[in-house]
Amino acid sequence: MKVLGINAIYHDPASALVVDGRIVAAAEEERFSRRKHGKRPLPWSAWELPELSAAWCLKAAGIRPEELDAVAYSFDPGLMTTPEDTGLFDDGDTMRKKYAEMAPDFLAHALPGLDPAKVRFVKHHVAHAASAGKAAPQRDNAVLVLDGRGEAHSHLAGRYVDGQLEVLAGQALPHSLGLMYEELTDHLGFLRSSDEFKVMAMASYGKPRFLGELSELIRATDDGGFRTEKIDFAEFAPRLGKDEPWTEAHADLAASVQTRLEEVLVDLARWVHEQTGEKTLTMAGGTALNCVANTRILAESPFEQVWVQPAAGDAGTALGAALHVAAELGERTEPMAGAALGRGWSDAEIEQQLQTAAIEYERPDDVAEAVAEVLADNGIVAWFQGRSEYGPRALGHRSLLAHPGFEANLERMNDVKGREQFRPVAPMVLLEKAPEIFSRGPIPSPYMLFVHDVAEEWRERIPTVTHVDGTARIQTIDAGTEPLVHRMIAAFERRTGLPVVVNTSLNTAGRPMVDDPRDALECFGSAPVDLLAIGPFVVRRTKRTPRPAQDRSGQR
Repeated sequence: MKVLGINAIYHDPASALVVDGRIVAAAEEERFSRRKHGKRPLPWSAWELPELSAAWCLKAAGIRPEELDAVAYSFDPGLMTTPEDTGLFDDGDTMRKKYAEMAPDFLAHALPGLDPAKVRFVKHHVAHAASAGKAAPQRDNAVLVLDGRGEAHSHLAGRYVDGQLEVLAGQALPHSLGLMYEELTDHLGFLRSSDEFKVMAMASYGKPRFLGELSELIRATDDGGFRTEKIDFAEFAPRLGKDEPWTEAHADLAASVQTRLEEVLVDLARWVHEQTGEKTLTMAGGTALNCVANTRILAESPFEQVWVQPAAGDAGTALGAALHVAAELGERTEPMAGAALGRGWSDAEIEQQLQTAAIEYERPDDVAEAVAEVLADNGIVAWFQGRSEYGPRALGHRSLLAHPGFEANLERMNDVKGREQFRPVAPMVLLEKAPEIFSRGPIPSPYMLFVHDVAEEWRERIPTVTHVDGTARIQTIDAGTEPLVHRMIAAFERRTGLPVVVNTSLNTAGRPMVDDPRDALECFGSAPVDLLAIGPFVVRRTKRTPRPAQDRSGQR
């Protein structure tokens, strides 16, 4: 059974392929088109399909469009109400509905040979739910979905029992925690439906002094839903234009909304636990990318485990829709084995690209040792290995790496990427060493979707990755699943005594994450990076990047 999943209606268009119940490929369109988030979530862009990623998924599996048993489209226009009924008064919904209804014909045009009758519409939040509940290691689980909006809802709470979804609650629009957070993002001068993670980072610099007022405006209800009243954020802090400097009031507003979001999410998680009694909560939707909230849910709800799908935003609905339809067609679907579901290249293909670029390169005996040596000397490394990641996090396949032991490296890394200085960078840590350095959050934590407290005695040793509030968003590296990354960090530890390296996505501000070798070479050529490790090969900067003045107190 061959099912192609498609997300297209709002933002982060993506494709995913499930064959005989197994996830074989998944990728976001932005990695191919090089347009950040694929497109903006505007009504007149709703017709745009992830044509490039869909074609790649099929090619990678050797499947022709006519051989597909179904195409699962993660939005059901038949469930849309009028702009007045949703309370959003978004006249663009009329256009969105029309384009979604025409999706079967659009897909048949984009994938010649496809029978448009094979296209199935899947409710948006059911696709989100399946991307978590059906992809999780635990087949029986509770599921919580929260995002900006679907057809007429912004939330789903339910449970999976032997792979079957039981919906327990759903919050109708206009109430939406995701849209509320988007409004705050826009008020703080950032790009909505894109930069919400910047608000989460800014919140760490503030105090939640507006929490009392917000508690009446953002609240959970006793039926498993919530209310988000209209908020005039200007009453708390003046609106910011793009790149305008933020003040203490703006940080306090971010902290207040972030804290209230966390509290409401904990209430919702407690409600779904009361209804299900499950040990595991799975989560999806853009709100599930809020790693601070995820950690509070794990700590303060009765669930023993919280599992968040790494492509939890709208891109993940391509996967969820495919899993949902595969199950409808009688397949027993398998859990997600990891996030490395995108494009990859053989050593020979990478070398051909290097030769075509007419660039000097070498093949060291062990690329892990070569990288560790540069990192220990406080160099910055562009790391390009294996298949690209599905989702917004760099998880050791398309990463920028650095030494975590120097405080100045945070500013340096943000300068390299051309982004705001309040933004944190994350640590990759050897799984076996993680418990002695990080606490509170779950370990293992392979997808960088929770925050952990950094042990007091380690904060001065790894200041680059210790956020202003003493936390870090870690990724644990298991030797069994990521042997090359593990070997590289272990080699770095032998040289420095630190089983941790800085990890941030391999891109610069406003650009999608690097995906293919050409992208990697372009990024290396335009950013002050000392070494490109691409497959088994390395490309060195002929003139080393100047180092910031500092001591090496971070090392043993």
